[in-house]
Parts: sequence; structure tokens; C-alpha cells
Amino acid sequence: MTVVPEAVEATGGAASGLLARERTIAGPRFNRWFVPPAALAIHLCIGMAYGFSVFWLPMSKLVPGAASCGGIGFFAQLFGGSCNWTVPAVTHIFETFIAMLGISAAIWGGWLEHAGPRKAGFIAALCWGGGLVIGGIGVSMHQLWLVFLGCGVLGGVGLGLGYITPVSTLIKWFPDRRGLATGFAIMGFGGGAMIGAPIAVALMARFTHGDVPGVASTLMVLGVIYFIAMSAGAFGFRVPPSGWKPAGWTPPANTNSLITAKHVHLNRAWKTPQFWMLWIVLCMNVTAGIGVLAMASPMFQDVFGGRLLGIDAATVLTATQKASIAAAAAGLVGLISLFNSLGRIFWASISDFIGRKNTYIVFFLLGIVLYCSLPTLGHMGLAGVFVLTVCIIMSMYGGGFSTVPAYLADIFGTQMVGAIHGRLLTAWSVAGVAGPFLIAAVRQAQLDAGVAKNLVYDRTLYILAGLLLIGLIANLMVRPVKEAHHMTDEELARERSLQHEAPHVTAHADQAARGSFGIVGVVAWALVGIPFLIGVWIALSKAAALF
Repeated sequence: MTVVPEAVEATGGAASGLLARERTIAGPRFNRWFVPPAALAIHLCIGMAYGFSVFWLPMSKLVPGAASCGGIGFFAQLFGGSCNWTVPAVTHIFETFIAMLGISAAIWGGWLEHAGPRKAGFIAALCWGGGLVIGGIGVSMHQLWLVFLGCGVLGGVGLGLGYITPVSTLIKWFPDRRGLATGFAIMGFGGGAMIGAPIAVALMARFTHGDVPGVASTLMVLGVIYFIAMSAGAFGFRVPPSGWKPAGWTPPANTNSLITAKHVHLNRAWKTPQFWMLWIVLCMNVTAGIGVLAMASPMFQDVFGGRLLGIDAATVLTATQKASIAAAAAGLVGLISLFNSLGRIFWASISDFIGRKNTYIVFFLLGIVLYCSLPTLGHMGLAGVFVLTVCIIMSMYGGGFSTVPAYLADIFGTQMVGAIHGRLLTAWSVAGVAGPFLIAAVRQAQLDAGVAKNLVYDRTLYILAGLLLIGLIANLMVRPVKEAHHMTDEELARERSLQHEAPHVTAHADQAARGSFGIVGVVAWALVGIPFLIGVWIALSKAAALF
């Protein structure tokens, strides 16, 4: 008797390639709770994008004894190899891969729906891991253009594909808890820096030779590690056959007009007013959140200064006192990472009960109050309340990312939610570039006007609150999609045929994924859960400096 692998058994043959979608359709022994660890394996790796700031300063010290490239301009630095790159020049890498994240997700989101999560996830692993390796080679050759090509462009493509692949898959596996499902994956993106940044710092210290920081070797080692982990996640994916539902679950009577049982094709979805209202919602939430994220540490130090140590604000600080204040600011950054990550699963889970639209109303109304209160809290010297307020803001920033995929599934259906989500992520690209530019421009304009350092953030925070008001208005304008935009039965059948799903698989969808959790589930969750908990411990250890 021949033993037929589950993936082949589910598709009825072995003619398709190993990465093909039809090889990933779940058989009866699969359990849907195996999917979140696979998603987390990918998102915890690409989440290192948030931790790239650990490289900026070391990358400006790669040529011992050489002068800074500050006098030759950015484009000259791309190809110059005899001077040290400036910190502002290398920080554009972050903007590049965030821009590429949205662009690649928008371009290849439709392809993902047909190709399946295994192929998309594996290509994401190649791009993100390979991009870091190429970036490391660029650092070793001291060619900034190659670092941008590897980490920024190729790595950004890996970010885009890696970001949307698990989200699209999880929504289909958890029709009963869409918010919880997307929260699991996107929590990993928020928490990736908690794990990756300390590893990067330790590796740079290990690979440092003399006065040359070990950036190149660190990037290459991380690239290999991330490629392996993301590939494991990609091969762990399975997709449910069309018509599959959790055992014992029946769709409840629809009392929310915003939740549709129909599906909207990508080609129509992005032309609807609902799509663009949600685009504005995400863009405003992200722009405001990035504003606080970018200036949290310097704002905390400038606003409170010596008052954190019980010293009068006018007192000149010693080097030791400045170091203590910097440590407290680093503790705030650790807390921000933690709340950014945990807020993703918390708010997305809450949205399953109160609805996506109401969740965003909370984000915007509460956010406006909190953003406007930060200047007052700073002037009053209430550092503890200030920190708590920033943490809540960051939880809603992360929650906005994890709630929007479920919002899209409610409005446009689940058939092409990954592709639609990919298009919507262009809002993140815009916010990732415009947000830091806006913050820097407003801050510099006030400094040039003679505004005191501890006051320059006030106007910026009020501007960010104004962006949240725009997001609130856009969210209130979201309405159900018109019937004319829904796919007909024939269109839906044609779309599903492109997924190469054998007819007998759909006919037996009710028998799929009925396996037990077992030792496989325990091991899978431990492999992602233990590193995540270590990251949480590190973040809390840093935060201890605040108390």
C-alpha cells in the first residue's frame, strides 16, 4: 500500500510543483491552529524592519579615520567609498523598504491569490534574506548604492510579499475570528524588532574588528537566519478548500450591513469609494503613529530632561546624568515596541466583538484626546502619565495595522482580500515617507524660529491630532459596497478555477482540517513563542530604567 502525502492526497495528484498552491490544500489530518505559527515565523523575521535603527550609527563609522561624507551630498555618497556615510543618508534605507513594501504588495497581491502562500512566502524569504546578504556585501565593499539595492529595494519586495501572505491565508482559516487571526500574524511584525534588534547588536559586537563595526557580517548572518525561518513558515502553510468552515460553526445571522457574504474582485474594489476611505483611514493612522514613534525618544529627553532625575530644568547636566536620561528614553522605546506588538492582537481581537468601524472610531477619538494631552503632560512634568499615554497611542498604531485586513474582508469579502490588502498598503508607503518628512520639517522650522527644544513638539502633536480627525471623518463615511460591484456566481467560479483546486477537493471541504493539535502544534508554537517571549523580556528589562 502506497502512503500518499497529505498535500498530494488533498489535490488528487502529484503533478504540480512543490511550491504550487494545489500542493498546499489541507487534508483531513491538518489543524488550522498550525497556521498562525507559520505566519508568525514570517512576520517575526520581516518585523526586523522596525529595528534597523541599530545599524545607522555603526554604518557611519565604517572607515576609521576618514572624514564624513556630509559635504558631498546624498547621491555622491551612493557611489563614494572613501568617506564615512552620514546617518541621515543611511536612514533613507528605512523609507526605501517601506515604500517598496506597499508597491510590491500592490503589484503582486493579485498573483498571491492564485499562486498560494507557500510560493509567495518562499519568494519573500529569498528577497528579504537575500536582500540583507546583498546589503551586507554592499557594506563590506562600502558601496551605499548596493546596500540600498539589497536591503531597500529587494528587501522591500520581501517585506511586501511576506506581510500580505500570512494575512490573506489566516482570514480564510478563521472566518469566525477574523480580527484574532490577523492580529496573530501582524503582532509578529510589531514584535520582530524586539527579537532582531538585540541579536543584531550582539552580532555586531561579535564581528567588530578593531574600529570597524561588524555591520556587514551581521547583515549577512541575519539574512541567512531569516531565510531559513521564513522558508520554514512558508512550507508550513496550508490553505482551506473552497467552502471549508470550522467544525460546528455556522455563519451567524448578519446583523451588520458592513459585513458582506459576497465577494468583490480586485479590479473593482480599488475603484470604489469604500477602498479610498479605508486608504485614508490607514494612511492617517499610520502617519500620526509614525510621528510619535519617530520622535518619542528625543521628545522624552527634551521635554523632561533633568526633571526625570529630580533636577531643576535649568541645571547643566553631567555626562553621567545625561546617560541616565538616555537609558530612561531607551526604556520608553522598549515599552513602545512591546505595546506596538501586543496592541495588534488586543485591538484586532476587540474588533471581533465591537466591529471594525467602531474600533477605528475608538482609535481616532481617543487618539485625538491623547495626542492633544501630551504637550500639557510634558509641561506639568507628569512623566509617568506621559509614558502611559505614549504606550496607549502605540498600541492603537499597531492595532490599526492588524484590524484593517479584517475590515477589508468585511467590506469586500474574503476571496481576494490579500490582493486588496496589498493595494491598500500603498497608504503605508505614503505615510512611511511623508510622516518622517513632515515631523522633521515642522521640528526644524520651529528650531529655526527660536522655539525652545522642550516646546518644539507641541505644534507637531496638534498637527498629528488633526490628521486623526481626517481619518475619523473618512471612517465615518465607510458604507457597504453596492451590489453592482459584487462578483457574480460565474465570476467567482472563474476566479476560484485560477487557484487550480480539484473539484473533488471542494466537494469534500467539510472533511478537511479536522486533525488534532498534538505534539506538532506544541512544537510549532514553541518555536515562535519562545523567541517572542524572550523579546518581551528584553523589552521589559529596558523599560525597567524608567522606574
